[in-house]
This record gives sequence, C-alpha cells and structure tokens, in this order.
Amino acid sequence: MAELDSTENRKKMCQIYNELSKELFGFGTTLLRVTVDQRVITFHAKHRRSPRSTALEGEAPELKQEVDFRMSLLFKKKFKERLQDEMGLNIEVLLRDYDAPTQWAFTNMVLAGE
Repeated sequence: MAELDSTENRKKMCQIYNELSKELFGFGTTLLRVTVDQRVITFHAKHRRSPRSTALEGEAPELKQEVDFRMSLLFKKKFKERLQDEMGLNIEVLLRDYDAPTQWAFTNMVLAGE
C-alpha cells in the first residue's frame, strides 16, 4: 500500500468516516481530522447533535446513553470493515470514545504489524 500518511489516504479515511456518520446518524461531522503515527491512526471528530438525541436526553436519559453506546459499537464495526475492504488496512484494534455532552468522538486504530 502507498504511504498511509499521504494526503490522499487521509482524505479517503475521512471520507469513509463521514459517509458512515451520515449513514448511521443522519449527519456528517462539523470537524474531522486524522493523524497517522506509524501504526496508530487517530480521528478527532466533532459531531452534530441529533434532534432525536436531544429529545431522548430529556425524556429517557438512560435510554439515550444506551443508544449512544450501541451506535458507537455499530460505528466501530462498520468503520473497521469499510477501512479493511476499501483501503486494505489490516487493523489489529479499533477503539472509540464518544462524549455525548460535547459531541466529540476520538477513534484510535492500531494496525497489525511488527
């Protein structure tokens, strides 16, 4: 594979991230950056607040937290699959943390290797 830290590859990874965000949450990100440091790839993303999410927060906060958790798991699964299928990445682990109050998500990937 070409240099992973190339502008073209970072753009492709961001495109996949944003497409999946739109598919699952109905919105793209307001800010998305990717950094590559050897085998570790990190995505910093600021998401938009969904009207459904805001409604659930007021009426059923526990349910909103459970939905956020499940959607984050689904995002991780699909994101890993797409990066592997479309870019040929061999991903050892993909970790994601999402902070609902601020709408920030950090996704870290470690590629298999050495």
